[in-house]
Amino acid sequence: MSENNQLYTKSSLFGGMLGAIIGVILGAATGGLSGMWSGIQSMGLLGLVLGTVTGALTGAATVRTAGTTGGVSVGAYTGMALGAFLGLLVGIFIPESFRTSVLALDILILNVIMQGRFEMAVLVGFLLSILGTAVGAWVGGRNLKPRDLK
Repeated sequence: MSENNQLYTKSSLFGGMLGAIIGVILGAATGGLSGMWSGIQSMGLLGLVLGTVTGALTGAATVRTAGTTGGVSVGAYTGMALGAFLGLLVGIFIPESFRTSVLALDILILNVIMQGRFEMAVLVGFLLSILGTAVGAWVGGRNLKPRDLK
């Protein structure tokens, strides 16, 4: 296996693991807005799944864009763009039944962020953008090889 393929594999696995951890935290915090234990659990589980997928894809994309010379900034911007794109894509396909069940809770903040499909897509895009930025920065910094400036 070549060095570049090993870097892709290691970065994708590390990004998936890191994305799962951050995804659970973001999902549980978002589910906590409902004020119910079932909301925290279900959104934590959804965060685990979306975080793992987004983290693994961000790890691979960061190797592609940053390689071993791009560093933290290139990784962060790569993760930010990829996370926002994936989040908007996922947010568009959230079922209407989920939105109406959240609106039935009649909690002011949830009524505002779940008012329509656009608001839901922006929320998911924002959350996955945060996740992608953290994963991309970490993977980009981890892959950076120091240069000899002599």
